[in-house]
Amino acid sequence: MGRFKNYLPIFGWLKDYNSASLRSDLLAAMIVTSMLIPQSLAYALLAGLPAEVGLYASIAPLVAYAVFGSSRTLSVGPVAIASLMSAAALGEVALQGSESYLAAAAMLALFSGLFLLLLGWLRLGFLASFLSHPVISGFITASGILIAFSQLKHLLGIEAGGHSLPQLVQSMLTDLSQWSPYALGLGLGVGAFLVWMRSGAVSLLTRLSVPRHQAALLAKAAPLVGIVVTILLTLWWDLEQRQVALVGAIPAGLPLLSVPNLSWSLAQQLLLPALMISIIGYVESVSVGKTLAAKRRQKIGSNQELIGLGAANLAAGFSGAFPVSGGFARSVVNFDAGAVTQMASIITAAGIALASVFLTPYLYYLPKATLAAIIMVAVLSLVDFSILKKTWRFSRSDFFAVLITILVTLIFGVEAGVSCGVIASIVLFLLRTSKPHIAEVGLVEGTEHFRNIKRHKVITDPQLLSIRVDQSLMFSNAGFLEDRIYADLAGNRQVRHVILMCSAINEIDWSALEVLEAINSRLVEQGIELHLSEVKGPVMDSLVRTGFLGHLSGKIFLSQYQAFEQLRYRSDRQLVSEV
Repeated sequence: MGRFKNYLPIFGWLKDYNSASLRSDLLAAMIVTSMLIPQSLAYALLAGLPAEVGLYASIAPLVAYAVFGSSRTLSVGPVAIASLMSAAALGEVALQGSESYLAAAAMLALFSGLFLLLLGWLRLGFLASFLSHPVISGFITASGILIAFSQLKHLLGIEAGGHSLPQLVQSMLTDLSQWSPYALGLGLGVGAFLVWMRSGAVSLLTRLSVPRHQAALLAKAAPLVGIVVTILLTLWWDLEQRQVALVGAIPAGLPLLSVPNLSWSLAQQLLLPALMISIIGYVESVSVGKTLAAKRRQKIGSNQELIGLGAANLAAGFSGAFPVSGGFARSVVNFDAGAVTQMASIITAAGIALASVFLTPYLYYLPKATLAAIIMVAVLSLVDFSILKKTWRFSRSDFFAVLITILVTLIFGVEAGVSCGVIASIVLFLLRTSKPHIAEVGLVEGTEHFRNIKRHKVITDPQLLSIRVDQSLMFSNAGFLEDRIYADLAGNRQVRHVILMCSAINEIDWSALEVLEAINSRLVEQGIELHLSEVKGPVMDSLVRTGFLGHLSGKIFLSQYQAFEQLRYRSDRQLVSEV
């Protein structure tokens, strides 16, 4: 059973499942279902797909993740960012509304699933760490703005398109004369109601003696209330005859499992977008999953999450849907509602399936302006310009990386934004690894501790140069260390010993080892010995295997204090003998 738990986490919680867990999961599922139905419809609209496809993306993927996912409370399904990225990718390969567009959406989900499964099989979950969090925050902020602007056309009741901010603005200005006051009034009303429900409703319900926690959960059902009310208003005022665009006929029934029609030329166009969607979806999902798991002292496996999300996207592809990932707001609601296992997601999937069978005829009269308002209110919470202020104060390099990512995403679209974000993260990583913090250190009087001579009042010796490197030595930064040592020695003829303090060095690669050998040889030519102190065990093992220690001109010291004291004493004796 233990082996099955590693590959199928469902067995980890299913064996201890009981009636109390079922009650908790059932309550959470009811709340999440009421939240997911409008979200599914809205995000299908955002992706340029028929409304029923959003429901399809909320059935099989939820069950697949429940079997293979390691988080017990992550709620998988359609999300705003993945929907926007899907729309951008699909718009390049097929005409919206065509059969080819639907097939391409399923293929996009299929490829996303395959990429995630491959990364999970190769155990490459750690790669997500290479994406800078500030850069991802900048991308999400810009995407939230793009999503909000893309929904203005439905709010105004006009035809408009585009995948970048300039395209969207230009397209809307062209068609602005055709705007519908009824659609705008309806959308603004729903938007104002949703915003009020997030704050005012909770206070009102609390004053009515409803516990604050329950009041907050009830407020999450606001989108469903908005849908019901606007459907009734559409029927009452016959808004279809007043230029208010409706969702229209939605076929009732469950999705049919099938393999998408694979076209090699189409596959080539979708591979890169699928990879980008996979990366962003995984980063978003795993960060949410880890946050929620930590609150209950649970843990999730990064590699297993790749497999769980990969299975969910495969299920989406085979059920004619589009890419899915873990939703932040939905997962938090699921957690706060008391979900204890992924049974809540399975029950949610069953609820969406029932809605697909029995409720779809009533969704004909749902105004698109309502869904647009739901999307806009949801995604505007993603917009966080404070990241610019924070990074400006903390790190200018982070600031410019975030700013460039935001501007590229807004001006050129999400695909360019993702590419820019990945490149910016890699550049930041290389910049930081290529120029590690290196400090000349001295002894703090009365202690055995060594600190930066520029920050502390310390004891030094003119014949000793103590250098501390605060990073592992590798091909990207070894030359920087070499230049620093030579610069410190330039014009200083008193130095007889260079001590490299290795307390922060966790690894030395071959390129760095060759640089150390070159430094050692050059110092010997100048009558200077190179010593190492506080070398960690794994690093020492590597140095022993290479034979470097046999050529080292100096010694290996257990501590920097020991090196300083012994070499200072030796230098003093040598100086006396020379006199």
